[in-house]
Amino acid sequence: MAWFSQGTGVVKSDPERNIWIPPTLTMPLQVQAAYNDEQIFFRYRWPADKPHVYHDMLRYQDGNWVRYGASRTGPDPEGTYEDRVSMLVDDGRVPEFGRYGGYITVGADMRFFTQQASKSEVAADPYIGGKMGANEVQKHLPATRTDMADWRSVKSESDLDAQRASGYFLDLWHWRAGRSNGVNMSDDQLVAGHRISDAGKGPFSTNWDAERNQPLFMFDRDKAGMDALTWRQVQQDSVDFDGIYYLSEDMARPFDPTHEWQQDDVIPRRLLRSGQGSRADISVLGQGRWQDGWWDVTLQRALDTGHPLDDKAFQHQGRYDLAFAVHRDATGSRWHYVSHPYTLGLGRDADLVARYIDGDRPVWNDDGWTDITLFYPGQVSWPQLTSQVHAGAPNIAAGEPVRPRHSEQQLAQYGVEMEFNAEITRQWWLTLGAGLVLMLGLWLGLRRDFTSTTKRGDAQ
Repeated sequence: MAWFSQGTGVVKSDPERNIWIPPTLTMPLQVQAAYNDEQIFFRYRWPADKPHVYHDMLRYQDGNWVRYGASRTGPDPEGTYEDRVSMLVDDGRVPEFGRYGGYITVGADMRFFTQQASKSEVAADPYIGGKMGANEVQKHLPATRTDMADWRSVKSESDLDAQRASGYFLDLWHWRAGRSNGVNMSDDQLVAGHRISDAGKGPFSTNWDAERNQPLFMFDRDKAGMDALTWRQVQQDSVDFDGIYYLSEDMARPFDPTHEWQQDDVIPRRLLRSGQGSRADISVLGQGRWQDGWWDVTLQRALDTGHPLDDKAFQHQGRYDLAFAVHRDATGSRWHYVSHPYTLGLGRDADLVARYIDGDRPVWNDDGWTDITLFYPGQVSWPQLTSQVHAGAPNIAAGEPVRPRHSEQQLAQYGVEMEFNAEITRQWWLTLGAGLVLMLGLWLGLRRDFTSTTKRGDAQ
């Protein structure tokens, strides 16, 4: 019974239940920040065994264009999913964020949770499906729902609009190695009633003709020197950042189905572009690069973009709340590493101090890093954390922040435990049962011996 109840273990990857446990539960991230009278700069540095810049590729196989790199549970086996770094920003108008970070954005039945809402049900929802055009429950803020444990309980559009106008949203900086780095851009999004993109055009579009089952664009040989990439290039462990590993508008031409395509030709399913409007506010300073096992990326943006419904403005002597996340090892969706919330000060004391510079670009100091530990969050939602199933719910209700109470290692372990909560509970009952049987056996054995001894004594 002991072997049956404990010998096989329960913590293991289970793709059918949307479970994949990373081999390491924490990772380091280094951050620096600087600003001048017009711009703010963030530099990020983190380790990755290899760079993943090929994202969502179309591979020519036996006369058909086959997609590689769609969202999946855990790492993409062909490595066709991009590395990413993202940052949530608030100016104090989402008060829970400064205490609990990204946890507050995780509602019930989220995408890629074991108990995720069905795509058909979400698509039929008037707000998420009808207004947002989505079929998955994504990040959203607590006050956008009448009940955070019910993703359907969206407040009225007039309330959502008023919340956003009052600053109740999180600014999301989202650098992508495949879908934005090639054109020196970062995506610019926000989290409010749903995770959405800023107004305007982002740094990429979808290169796919659904009616003809073929790409919309191919490489222009006169500009790119080729018609397509090869699958062999995509599978290499290194990347020539000075070469071509992406397809952008300035090197593309309309797709030619009569071209003599070869087996394992590859065309990116994403077409990169410069972007327009509020969604194009964030750019890469210099070049985002992976070298010797580390990514090094610097992003820049205007202190005040002039888009108050999309972005959080920065100003001298201001103090802000940040939280960071990194995707690596060809993983997407919720398989990332996240951080505690951290404070940012522009010329004032904080966890991360942005120093003022006179020039148009910072000169970074190797000793100026703020070291941050990221952790795997698992399947932990805000409704769980604020309910009776969480022993710390009274502390959250009292407004006590998470960082002084839990280390990153603890939160990673708790995240894994929540993924296997039912199994761990079952093991507990099996262990209890085995213990009771053991005690019963001991009692019966001792009773038998005692009875036998008594009978022998009576006989004498």
